[in-house]
Amino acid sequence: MWNPESSIKRYLAKWPVVVIWLAAWQLMQAMDGHAGLANLALILVLASAVCGLWLSAVESVAVCAFAVMAFNFHFVPPRGTFSVDLRQHAWLLLVMLGVGSMVAWLMGRQRLLAESARMTAEHANLLRAFSEQLLLEPADSILQALARQLQTLTGAEVIIGSASPGNDSAASEVVWGHAHAEDLANLQECLRTASPGSFALADVHGYQVLTLPLRGQKRCPAAALLRTPTGQPLAPAVHATAQALCDLTGLHLERTLVEESARQAREEAKTQKLRNTLLAAISHDYRTPLATMLGAATSLIAQSDRLSREQARALATTIVDEVEHLRTLTDNTLQLARLDADGVQITKDWESLEELVGAAVARTRIRYPQVRVGVRLAPALPLLRCDAQLLMQLLDNLIDNAVKYGDPEQTVEIIARQLDDHLLLSVADRGPGIPAKVRERLFLMFERGDTHRADSGGTTPLGTGLGLALCRAIVLAHGGSLTAKQRQRGGTSMDCLFPVEPQPLAMDAR
Repeated sequence: MWNPESSIKRYLAKWPVVVIWLAAWQLMQAMDGHAGLANLALILVLASAVCGLWLSAVESVAVCAFAVMAFNFHFVPPRGTFSVDLRQHAWLLLVMLGVGSMVAWLMGRQRLLAESARMTAEHANLLRAFSEQLLLEPADSILQALARQLQTLTGAEVIIGSASPGNDSAASEVVWGHAHAEDLANLQECLRTASPGSFALADVHGYQVLTLPLRGQKRCPAAALLRTPTGQPLAPAVHATAQALCDLTGLHLERTLVEESARQAREEAKTQKLRNTLLAAISHDYRTPLATMLGAATSLIAQSDRLSREQARALATTIVDEVEHLRTLTDNTLQLARLDADGVQITKDWESLEELVGAAVARTRIRYPQVRVGVRLAPALPLLRCDAQLLMQLLDNLIDNAVKYGDPEQTVEIIARQLDDHLLLSVADRGPGIPAKVRERLFLMFERGDTHRADSGGTTPLGTGLGLALCRAIVLAHGGSLTAKQRQRGGTSMDCLFPVEPQPLAMDAR
């Protein structure tokens, strides 16, 4: 369908052709009578060649033929007629027409080739820039980026539909633009066949439809639909570049899906491995305390009449200690499994660190009455926004670790002070310390200390390998960090660094 407005704009852009021919004609008029016909003919050939920079090859030949006829009418005797002296001027006019047409044709072709090369370079740069953009674009906005790029390239209205997650090509979801029923049918057909198509909908909506599949190596995850005015198809180079943009996006989407599937498979394998390891560790670590409890309880039942009061009390204390050990192991295992889950959310509230430390010290003196616990808290500590239950479990595990591996004749110290916008909470002992090469490994699950406590003759049981792993998980869940450091006069300090958040209004008013 011919568009008069666009045609007028296209021809108005060729105004230099009119200026060149007017200048050439004025020059030939001025030289008429002072130069021969052959010299005037050279001016005509030159004008034809220069006009080829703006005209197509066919237009250049047509203009050159018209110029030769005008030259014959105005300059070739007899003037004012199209009569030609076959012996003198016919060959001149034929050579003028041939040379001028050939030069104009070649100039037009060179202009088209140059324009094609320029467009090819622009499209290559466009594809390169878009491929780099895909690497930086978030996965949920890739199709939107493609739609904007296609609109800039083609000037058409763009609609993009994606296949359903189950790879059902018969269904599509519009993620960009507004689609009619016909557009949805065309998108579904493109997804099904993974082939581009063109449909004229002038009778219904007044535009022409071009569908472009977003093809990957194994599937077509989406399709694009371009609406262009009827009678104005895309240039072949623009069409090819648009399809290349779609294919780049299709490959990127497919690669993203494959990477996501691989990540999920790794996460499932990791979860399965963790589950199996936890079950194996629990079954192993539960066996010893259960056997001890069973033996003590059996002795109480079978030999109750022969046991003294002190012996019965010792067996009962053994059962209580082993139950407490099983409780700690169970709590640590469950909390570690919960904190390692994806997207875990902990309940935080404003807590006083002095109260948390005081409660932990009170429980320690009940469990370990022979252990001395020292507390050094800086004055005016800020409130800590945390999960109180997790913080208590953190302190209990760190204190238990210090008691097991520290020097029983030295004091277990709990130290807290503010460091700029962080709060430092440390549990320190005066034990043999931890070699630098294994400090970081102790925070991994099922990593245990290398030695038993020397003072007890190697009878103090080693940990389950979950305590410090849980401690680090708790600190990380609060946005902090946990590190083990060697103390200057011997021993180990477990340093927990928590961020200090803006204090609540009640504290500011106080």
